[in-house]
Amino acid sequence: MNYLAHLYLSGESDEIKLGNFIGDFVKGNKYLQYPEQVAYGIKLHRSIDFFTDQHKDVKECIALLKPGYGRYSGIVADVFFDHFLAANWTEYSVYTLRQFSKYSHAVFLSNFLILPFRVKQFLPFLIQHKRLESYAHRENLAHVLDIMSRRTSLPQNSEWAMHILNQEYYQFDSLFKSFFADLIEYVESDFSVRISKPEVRKNDCL
Repeated sequence: MNYLAHLYLSGESDEIKLGNFIGDFVKGNKYLQYPEQVAYGIKLHRSIDFFTDQHKDVKECIALLKPGYGRYSGIVADVFFDHFLAANWTEYSVYTLRQFSKYSHAVFLSNFLILPFRVKQFLPFLIQHKRLESYAHRENLAHVLDIMSRRTSLPQNSEWAMHILNQEYYQFDSLFKSFFADLIEYVESDFSVRISKPEVRKNDCL
């Protein structure tokens, strides 16, 4: 999963949110250097990634991306998943995406001194360009993938990625919703994370 999903799956705890956000940048047992709940968030991040990699719906999404991205397909799937989460945000959160993003930024900035060096480097860019909110708009994804291809080993193939996303949009959307429902249940039941979700009205079930 990418940044927005990891933050959402942290629930109401600022410390867990912070740990989940920096999880990719804390290797091995270095999580032990952080406060207890931040360390818990780092371990949660790793468990979310493991659960995601094993899920059948995620594997189906990755298979759709294999022709253009090979072994990097999972990275592109993560970006697509953040898009579907952001695009359907009102189904998942009691907060607006703007409220959630601004609050997350405040958590990062108030804990800036303990952030890993690489996170300190990209955080101003993430905040300035409203990256978390930008995922809601499909047209922004190509730019996100272009930036990632310049800074990482991700192949430069965003035009193809957008083509397959547009072509299989409803398939990706359906697979994401099925997978994410399972992931939310896993996080809430196995890690005692409380996520503030909208109440399901009776008419929605009829």
